[in-house]
Amino acid sequence: MIGAIIGDIAGSRYERVNHKSKEFELFDKKCRPTDDSVMSLAVAKAILDCAEDVDSLGKTAISAMQELGRIYKNAGYGGTFIKWLWAEDPQPYNSFGNGSAMRVGPCGFAAKNLDEARLLSAKVTEISHNHPEGMKGAEAIAVAVYLARNGKSKEEIRNYITSNYYEIGFSIDQIRKSYKFDASCQGSVPVAFEAFFEAADFEDAIRNAISVGGDSDTIAAMAGAVAEAYFGVPEGIIDSAINYLDARQMEILYYFEKRYPSKALDEDGEATRTVFEVLDDSVDKVIPAGAAVEVDGEYPGGAVHAWVDHEAMLPDFSSFDKEERGKAARERLPKEGTDISKAAKKAGTGLAALTKSAR
Repeated sequence: MIGAIIGDIAGSRYERVNHKSKEFELFDKKCRPTDDSVMSLAVAKAILDCAEDVDSLGKTAISAMQELGRIYKNAGYGGTFIKWLWAEDPQPYNSFGNGSAMRVGPCGFAAKNLDEARLLSAKVTEISHNHPEGMKGAEAIAVAVYLARNGKSKEEIRNYITSNYYEIGFSIDQIRKSYKFDASCQGSVPVAFEAFFEAADFEDAIRNAISVGGDSDTIAAMAGAVAEAYFGVPEGIIDSAINYLDARQMEILYYFEKRYPSKALDEDGEATRTVFEVLDDSVDKVIPAGAAVEVDGEYPGGAVHAWVDHEAMLPDFSSFDKEERGKAARERLPKEGTDISKAAKKAGTGLAALTKSAR
């Protein structure tokens, strides 16, 4: 599901200030995870929490969405959805907004078959976006993700989508100049599909989606979900994107990708590892209490060299804590001199965004 998060982060700075071109830096200090990422993670969390009890998924999704939505309250939600997030008894409100489709990618990755992709999508959509167009947009994305990750060709995916959901009679080039902001499913989901259909690879799908303009982050999130399932995601892009995630977000992503792995691509474009394995390289490990520790060497002064089974180690996400990253960035700045921009660049993509407080 990291594809949706990458699309959201890359498109976040262009949502209201559109960039009608494929030429841009994929990430910069203005990028951030928005509501698309937060709600995708909420759906992923709900799928993990319900432990394949599909009947409980809707209720679990409400809980997860309200939990994360209230934590990340400034992520950019629509006005009606904000009320839904804070309601004591949230009810569906007949929405056909693309909020249903932007968050549904995890359903396509978790589904065991096409019918289950539809069912999971319905369970996490009907709780808020129960308008027929809201339901259709979400189901189309979930189904496309399922088809893509199960080896269907672009032609097969296109035929299925155009036969069952949307007629797509345009190219990205044809609509780029005139396309305007449209947060409805019917006005944005087909655009995300075309961005994917025309793409040569994962990154190209994201660039296609953002270059159209309009609701850039959401269109890129939807295209990114399908593109991840079809192409896989380059390891370098994964490494850059996770710099924008905090410990809570990273933990959900980590365990979802562990349970439902997708392809990561090396610098030669080969799928030699999974996204989870790339994420695992970036997460610190700790030795849990009670773990068997084998001492295999002793040194002067009482020091020892010990060995612990790697499988016994537990992931520690604290290095993704934004407050700690901010402290690290601010501590580094004086050592690098007075050129803050240069120092921030040296500190890394994720830290660069956090040096704003030092300006």
